[in-house]
Amino acid sequence: MHLFATAPPRRTRTATPLPLVLAAVLLLVGGLLLALPDRAGAVADPLISQGRPATSSSVEDATFGPEKAFDGVSTTRWASAEGVDPQWIRVDLGPSATVSRVKLVWEAAYAKAYRVEISADGTTWTRLATETAGNGGTDDWTGLTGSGRYLRVHGTARGTSYGYSLWTVEVYGTASTTPPPTGAFTVVAAGDIAAQCTASSSSCAHPKTAALAQRIAPSFYLTMGDNQYDDALLSDFRAYYDKSWGAFKAQTRPVPGNHETYDPAGSLAGYKAYFGSIAYPQGKPYYSYDQGNWHFVALDSNSFDDAAQIQWLKDDLARTTKGCVAAYFHHPLYSSGGHGNDPVSKPVWQILYAAKADLVLNGHDHHYERFAPQDPDGRATADGIVEIVGGMGGAEPYDIETVQPHSQKRISGPYGVLKLSFTDTTYTWQYVGTDDQVKDSAPTYTCH
Repeated sequence: MHLFATAPPRRTRTATPLPLVLAAVLLLVGGLLLALPDRAGAVADPLISQGRPATSSSVEDATFGPEKAFDGVSTTRWASAEGVDPQWIRVDLGPSATVSRVKLVWEAAYAKAYRVEISADGTTWTRLATETAGNGGTDDWTGLTGSGRYLRVHGTARGTSYGYSLWTVEVYGTASTTPPPTGAFTVVAAGDIAAQCTASSSSCAHPKTAALAQRIAPSFYLTMGDNQYDDALLSDFRAYYDKSWGAFKAQTRPVPGNHETYDPAGSLAGYKAYFGSIAYPQGKPYYSYDQGNWHFVALDSNSFDDAAQIQWLKDDLARTTKGCVAAYFHHPLYSSGGHGNDPVSKPVWQILYAAKADLVLNGHDHHYERFAPQDPDGRATADGIVEIVGGMGGAEPYDIETVQPHSQKRISGPYGVLKLSFTDTTYTWQYVGTDDQVKDSAPTYTCH
C-alpha cells in the first residue's frame, strides 16, 4: 500500500491476510495517515456511479449484463464474452462529472492489462490510469483527476483464458448539478429479416437476431422493411418470421419493404394479413406515435409518389409537439451498399429536414452504416439528419461497394441489430452482433 501526497494516480491492491498483531498495527498507522488533512486521494467524495446506465462491448449471456457491476450488489457481476480481447464496460455518469477515485472488484476472470478512461462524448477518451500487471482481486485507484460524462474500464489483455468479469465498479467524485436526462428508453431496430429458414439450420440468422433483440429487452421494436423473404406471402410470414421475430410481434412497429410488394395475392397482402392493425394502426401502411419526448414516423417508401402519404406526413409533422423526431422507412437516401443512394426518398428528406427531424432509419442494403448529420442535398451540417442503414436482420449480407460522403462507419458480414438509447433531449446507439459483441458505438447527439 502506498500513500503519497502527490503523483496520482495510485492503485491499492487487496493484501494477503496478515497475522492479527501486524494487521492491528497497520490499521492504526493507516488510520493516522488518513487523518492527515493533506492526505492523497478523495475518500470523502461520494459514490456517483451506482444505478447509472451502463453498456459494454459484450456479455457472456443476459444474466451478466453491464448494469450488474453498478447495482450496489456484491454478488452480481458483469462478464464479457470469453476468449476475446479487447473488451470494455462503460457507465454514463450524467451530463458531466469530476472523478477522483475508481474501485474495481474483479471476479476470477480478471484483466492483466487495462485502462481507466473518461470521455465527454463517448468517442474521444482520456486515460486516467493504466494497469500492465494486474493480478485480480480489488484495484482501488485514488488521486485521479478527470472530468467527463462517460467512464470506461478498457481491458486489453485477459489474465485468464476466459473473458473479463467485474463484481463491482465504483466511481467516486462530484456529479454535475445539471439534472440528468429524463424519459430514457431503449428501442431495437433492424431491417431485411426473415430468410426462408428456421433455427433448425445453423446458418439461419434471423432466429439469432431475434434472440439478441429479446435479450436487450427494449421498450419496443422497429423493423425497416423486407420483414419476410422472398415474396412476403402470408404462409411464409407464418412459417419463418413468426418463428423468430414473431415472438414479440405485439411490441413491434413495422414498415414494409419492396419484398412485401411482391406477394402474388397483392402488394402488401401477406404483410397486412400477418401484422393487421399493428402495421395499420391508422388505417394506412404509414403511421406515427409518441414515446417520451420523441415523435416516431413510420413510412411506406414503396409509395413515396402517393400524394396522400406526402400530405399526411406534412400534416403529422406540423401537429407534433414533441421535441425530437425520428422517421423510418425501407429505402435509404444514402447508402454505400449494392443498392446505393435511392433518390425516391429525397422529397421525404426535404420535408423531414424542414421539420428539424433528427434521425432516419433504413434497410434495403444488407449492411450496417451510419452517416454524419447532413441535409437532403448531401451537405454536412450540424442541423442535418443522422441516417442509419440497419439491414442486417437476417437476410444475406451485401458488400460495401461505393463509400458515400459523410459515411462514418460501415460493417458488412456480422448479423445484428441496432440498440437505440433515447432520452428527452438526446439519442445514441450501438450496433450489436448476434455474438453479443458491440460492433460500433455512435456519438451522443442532441435533438434539434
